[in-house]
Amino acid sequence: MSQIGQLISKSPDYIRALQKMTNGYYDDFSRQEWVKQLNISSYISTVEKNLLKNVEGFLNTITQSLGSIIGMVTSITVTVITVPFMLFYMLKDGHRLIPNIQRIIPNKHGKQVEVLLGKMGETISKYIAGQFIECTFVATFTTLGYFMIGMPYALLLGVMAAVTNLIPYLGPYIGVLPAILLAISISSKMVMLVIIVCVIVQQVDGNLIYPNVIGKTLDIHPLTIIVLLLVAGNLAGLMGMILGIPFYAVLKVVIKYFRDIYLLNNKEENDSQK
Repeated sequence: MSQIGQLISKSPDYIRALQKMTNGYYDDFSRQEWVKQLNISSYISTVEKNLLKNVEGFLNTITQSLGSIIGMVTSITVTVITVPFMLFYMLKDGHRLIPNIQRIIPNKHGKQVEVLLGKMGETISKYIAGQFIECTFVATFTTLGYFMIGMPYALLLGVMAAVTNLIPYLGPYIGVLPAILLAISISSKMVMLVIIVCVIVQQVDGNLIYPNVIGKTLDIHPLTIIVLLLVAGNLAGLMGMILGIPFYAVLKVVIKYFRDIYLLNNKEENDSQK
């Protein structure tokens, strides 16, 4: 919390540093002899006028759609944060749910329902544990990387990267954006170092941690995970991408369970006929 307060209080200083750096680059560029000969200043002034018009139009559009943007961001954030807690409490109090379901289901199927719910709970538990391991990895190594390159607010930026990493595809880009904006106000070298840290962490996470932790614990092939994310994203947007894998894992358990029962019943019928 202290890092958040410091970042907010110092944000005007970072903005001023960014403006100073931009003005410095422009002054150095405009002093070049070949720039003066080409009369680029007139072109730049024209570009500035057009850019101001475009920026004004963009800001008007943003202002008009600000409500929907805030709503979308809030919805995504709430989903990312609350879904794991909901699943956790479903698992924690699952033993209370089973007797209520068994009252509805006929007695002869009560045991089967109990076993199936147990398997579903085990799958969800593995998914939550896998996500926790992945978030811990991203937070730890992003923070360490930022500390090594001398990036301020390393812990805060590392935690932000871990939380946004729960959002497939877009998450890593959202997570690195605050770090890049802060690094721009420091130096171009710091921007490059931040990008290098994020690329290394994401490569290790995407190629080693995620396929092994999520894929192997849930018995899902990495290629299947990619296809699931693409299909779920097209069908339900970001919510589909977030919930697609756990939904598929639970559905797979249900289908496999009923398939095993069907095969077992067929085998018993064949044995009785012999």
